[in-house]
Amino acid sequence: MSEIGAGSDPPSPSLSVASSKSSGNTGFDANRIAEVKAWLVSQFDAVGKDVPDFEYTPRSIAHLHSIATLSQAKTQAATIVANDFHQKAAEYRSQAARIREILEHVGLVQESLPSNVVSCSQVLASVANLLNIRDTELSSFLVAMADQSLRKTAVEDKRAKVQQESKELLDYTRKAIARLTYLKRTLTQLEDDIPPCEAQMEHWKTNLAIMESKERQYLQQYSNYKICIYTKLVKRTRIVNFSSKS
Repeated sequence: MSEIGAGSDPPSPSLSVASSKSSGNTGFDANRIAEVKAWLVSQFDAVGKDVPDFEYTPRSIAHLHSIATLSQAKTQAATIVANDFHQKAAEYRSQAARIREILEHVGLVQESLPSNVVSCSQVLASVANLLNIRDTELSSFLVAMADQSLRKTAVEDKRAKVQQESKELLDYTRKAIARLTYLKRTLTQLEDDIPPCEAQMEHWKTNLAIMESKERQYLQQYSNYKICIYTKLVKRTRIVNFSSKS
């Protein structure tokens, strides 16, 4: 296995994950305190500094122990990833050296190739990287181009759908604007009709008051006329009765 890559945390001592079951205070468990102190020493020694003095309380020990456990897990994961990258890099270098040796035997090293061939090779490699393929086989290019074509078709379908929805929304907006304009015009016309209508209503009210007054006058005259007729009839009846008795 290769060395740990730069920037990784230095390996820290193994930390116990099991909780203390002693009857004393778990925050001051001797094993946890020792593990935390060892981890702090390893971390500060890595940067050439001394561990600062502070009070070890149950809360600080529990918090530092949790941080130390998480740091160790991440350090182990980073070590595994770094070792994997180093191994892959070594394999790639070995493969590059082998391919270069083969090309030298057949006279196809880059220095001996014409400039146009080198340019074409670089373009081919760039296209391969753009299409995210690991080789320059024609079949790989065809598959990648077909995949790009399918993606392009999907994007075009989505774009057409969005454009159709945008068109529908634009039509709805135009209709709403036209309806709003019509309603505003109608409201303006109604507001313009208010003064004449109010004047007409006042005229009708005046006429109605006059007609009510006339009605009361006619009713009074009618009542007086009925009384007058009744009085005349009574007088005439008395005269007739008196004449007959005579």
